[in-house]
Amino acid sequence: MNKEELLSSLREKGFSEKIVDAFSKVKREDFIPGNVRAMAYEDTALPIGRGQTISQPYTIAVMLSLMGLKKGQKVLEIGSGCGYVLSLLSEIVGEKGKVYGIEVIKELAEKSRKNLGGYDNVKIYNRNGSEGLSEKAPFDGIIISAAIRDIPEKIMAQLKNKGIIVAPKGSRFEQELIAIRRKSESEFEIKKRIPGFIFVPFIGEDS
Repeated sequence: MNKEELLSSLREKGFSEKIVDAFSKVKREDFIPGNVRAMAYEDTALPIGRGQTISQPYTIAVMLSLMGLKKGQKVLEIGSGCGYVLSLLSEIVGEKGKVYGIEVIKELAEKSRKNLGGYDNVKIYNRNGSEGLSEKAPFDGIIISAAIRDIPEKIMAQLKNKGIIVAPKGSRFEQELIAIRRKSESEFEIKKRIPGFIFVPFIGEDS
């Protein structure tokens, strides 16, 4: 599959032109090791080193759709890996938006900073993501890009009112994508559950 075929596939699956446009502007091959670069536009997860992966484009598109982001918003990705999703988020929120990434593996955090050198509205932190990023909160949206049993209350508290968090929630071997919206200071509602996903485990959680 080449890039145009991937974009056509995403359109056929019903994703918005805003999301497809973000995928069209970002070169996935820039975020993956040379030995798998020929597979850059296959709709599959690929290894990026240290036991981590770059997620399947379809899966990322689902997560982005659930978030419903707009231009100028502020968003956080926990488990930002090689930086590919951060670049897509940057395209969606635009130059007036702000994108933050947390990556616990130092090597990947450093690589992603290089990968995203041309993005002025993206900043990456090398730390454990279980605490979120309180100094930059609140966020319009939060993506957790690793399998997690329970979303920490500290992270939930960093959502703005009407903000949405999307995460793969479940056991190490199978998760459902869950989208949770903050209704008020103390109320949250589940907007969507989509079963049948497998992500690498959240570092810091027991398997």
